[in-house]
Amino acid sequence: MSLQEEVMTAMKAAMREKNTTALTALRAIKSAILLLQTEGGNRDNITQEEALKLLQKLVKQRKDSAAIYQEQGRNDLAEPELAEIEVIAQFLPEEKSADQIEEVVKAVIAELGASSMQDMGRVMRAVSAQLAGAADGKTVASIVKANLS
Repeated sequence: MSLQEEVMTAMKAAMREKNTTALTALRAIKSAILLLQTEGGNRDNITQEEALKLLQKLVKQRKDSAAIYQEQGRNDLAEPELAEIEVIAQFLPEEKSADQIEEVVKAVIAELGASSMQDMGRVMRAVSAQLAGAADGKTVASIVKANLS
């Protein structure tokens, strides 16, 4: 089942349950999928990789918004953003722990023979490809920096 079909099924369930937070998040996913399809020409389906990037982008936007709201003491606005993150995250693969990410980073560094910060771009590309959607970019970057310095 494609991401679009999964979202539509979840939307129907959210409508039956009258879950407005889930419905808002699911509509945002549907909208982003439609925008991606029209950007790339008249495509019916998007690839799994494109879907992961799209979902990660939506989660990141909401995390950033929630952080700003919390800095300003507006928890009433931050809570819906955090709730939407949970809804969107159900379509992402399970997030890896810092230890699991570090294992992958160390393996990639050994494989590429990376030794300095100049190799960070190559290492990040390889690690990101292996962890596609299962790790936050900031976390990966900090672990790569720690292992290369």
